[in-house]
Amino acid sequence: MSSAQPPGLDLEQLRGHLDRERPGLVRGPLTGRLIEGGRSNLTYAVEDGSSRWVVRRPPLGHVLATAHDMRREHRVISALHPTAVPVPDPVLLCEDDSVIGAPFYVMEFVEGTPYRTADQLAALGPERTRAAVLSLVDTLVELHAVDPAAVGLADFGRPEGFLDRQLRRWAKQLDASRNRELAGIDELHATLGHSLPASPAATVVHGDYRLDNVLIGGPDDEIRAILDWEMSTLGDPLTDLGLLVMYSTDLRLPGSPVSTTAEAPGHPSPREIVERYAAGSGRDTSAISWYAAFAWFKLAVILEGIHYRYTLGQTVGAGFDRIGDLVPVFIRHGLTTLQEG
Repeated sequence: MSSAQPPGLDLEQLRGHLDRERPGLVRGPLTGRLIEGGRSNLTYAVEDGSSRWVVRRPPLGHVLATAHDMRREHRVISALHPTAVPVPDPVLLCEDDSVIGAPFYVMEFVEGTPYRTADQLAALGPERTRAAVLSLVDTLVELHAVDPAAVGLADFGRPEGFLDRQLRRWAKQLDASRNRELAGIDELHATLGHSLPASPAATVVHGDYRLDNVLIGGPDDEIRAILDWEMSTLGDPLTDLGLLVMYSTDLRLPGSPVSTTAEAPGHPSPREIVERYAAGSGRDTSAISWYAAFAWFKLAVILEGIHYRYTLGQTVGAGFDRIGDLVPVFIRHGLTTLQEG
């Protein structure tokens, strides 16, 4: 681990704050590094030579507080930590910008691997891959079984009208990045709006639940921690399942900059995932096609936003030049999913 000062994290300031708020926690000089792979908020691993922690803060530069709410993330993992849901142990929340330049929170460092690609998952072999993905489903069941009121999260969101608000939110995001014709996108949005399912009782929703947002480890490849709670709220639990179904669908796009883990040998099919969730949760999943189609729509909007920024010269790195070609693929998957449902 490099002792160089990671961007956006003043280690001396952090150490001073921890010494004041949690005397005796840190036993030596702090070193740290930025953990790669985060899509929004910045994540750092820090250590004092004997113990390790993770620090989360908003991105550098001007951000909307509502989009990068450290209090919200800290609150949900603090509420869930005493339950069966695996989350890191929260250590401290700091909302004073003067410490490192932005609000942040500290949590325990959990050993484990986030499997981001089918190739990484394939290294486990078919049996372990299957077990890991089914464990992912079972852990989602555990999350959705938590009574929000019982853990102090009764006011964590507004479940009434959740699906309608979500659909309007992502349509607004699409309008903000429209600069070309996208065949089928308006049809997909309209069809979703005309066929809104009746939501089950609200639960804590992760909002971005998939394999690379959990840490897997130990001899049994268990889910050791769910990460990245920045999109969490109270809402329709089947939106989490729909997203998991989408990410468990083989895109059959070799070399694509966007991939799922479904190509890994042994990976359960979307149908198996839905059946496993239904059996564990007792929820009616007969409308899952709508939720999966909504997930395709949401990802199409996200990818179109990335493509739009690329056309403006606001993104750098490999693969961005091909993102725009994927948007029609996601639209087609969404429409097909609705038609087959």
